[in-house]
Amino acid sequence: MLTGASALGIDSCPIEGFHYDKMNECLAEEGLFDPQEYAVSVAATFGYRSRDIAKKSRKGLDEVVRWVK
Repeated sequence: MLTGASALGIDSCPIEGFHYDKMNECLAEEGLFDPQEYAVSVAATFGYRSRDIAKKSRKGLDEVVRWVK
């Protein structure tokens, strides 16, 4: 899903570490899924970026490594 969104120009971010029980309870209360059959293990956000990201640059190997013999 995240890769597909990227192909459409949509940014996404997987989210873990939230209160799983509370998320499952909230979704069940809204009638969005049956907690006896399913459980949330990861969530994701989707959207369009508000500005372009600066290009990444990488230093050359010789600039960051010193070889010791």
